[in-house]
Amino acid sequence: MTKDVLKIFENCPVIPAIKGSGLADALGSPCGVVFLLNCDILTIADTVRSIHAAGKKAYIHIDLADGIGKDCSGIKFVKQCGADGIISTKAALIRMAKEQELTTVQRIFALDSKGLASAIETVKSGNPDFVEILPGIALKAIKLFANAKIPVIAGGLISEKSEIFAAIDSGAIAVSTGKKELWNM
Repeated sequence: MTKDVLKIFENCPVIPAIKGSGLADALGSPCGVVFLLNCDILTIADTVRSIHAAGKKAYIHIDLADGIGKDCSGIKFVKQCGADGIISTKAALIRMAKEQELTTVQRIFALDSKGLASAIETVKSGNPDFVEILPGIALKAIKLFANAKIPVIAGGLISEKSEIFAAIDSGAIAVSTGKKELWNM
């Protein structure tokens, strides 16, 4: 299934991430995969059927799904509802979903270098099909705050000169980093 999804991403690398409203727009988009970030036990089956009827794959963020257990029974329920895969921050749920032959997306919050090192170990433990790294819009966030005339200091995961230049070019006034090699630029 992973190869199928990779082929979908070749045609359209954008994934609608739905929280509440927006499903109709996602179904009408050229995107081939939909992330359901907050669904519930009462609507999941119908929502997955709608996504499939539009020719798209449905991924459920199991950690955020209301009324669905965060355990093996919850994973089996999501599969029974027709989901193509799950999203989770928990390696144990990723492993359970893989046992059920669902495609898996491990969600990682990359906040700083220590957290990133821990996240790498978590990913190794769960062995997901995909890793979703957040924040994925750091430069966009810098631009938003800079345009609002709020001085921005970019920090977290800065380890190369090019990243410093990208942050400054996006509007940051400074960059904080624990990488000593970059302190004397």
